[in-house]
Amino acid sequence: MTEPMRALTHELQPLVRMELNEAALDALTWRDFGKGVELAKLAREGKAGLVLYRVAADAPRDAFARHRHTGGEAYVVLKGVIGDQYGRYPAGSFVWLPPTSEHEPWAEGETIVLVLWPEGVQVTS
Repeated sequence: MTEPMRALTHELQPLVRMELNEAALDALTWRDFGKGVELAKLAREGKAGLVLYRVAADAPRDAFARHRHTGGEAYVVLKGVIGDQYGRYPAGSFVWLPPTSEHEPWAEGETIVLVLWPEGVQVTS
């Protein structure tokens, strides 16, 4: 019997003080994904991508589609809260989901998340 997948997570707030530069965020090129979700690409190398997600405070719980991370996913919640079937991660949380992990995240309140996909993402729903 295999053990259910769990996210590796750690609260960074006691270690790091984060302050967002709203003007710098607004200066980025944001792509509207609908349902109150926007994405700004920061860097890309092959299949790997570093992006920011900005989620509106009134975004519905199903704003993100269920998806799989072939090479895993690492993210830091910079503002707001991200949750999924594995847990709830407030601002200051670092989260690692292992390769082949699949989840359906949601945001609580206005949320900004820095995301690294080592091998991209595949929508599964």
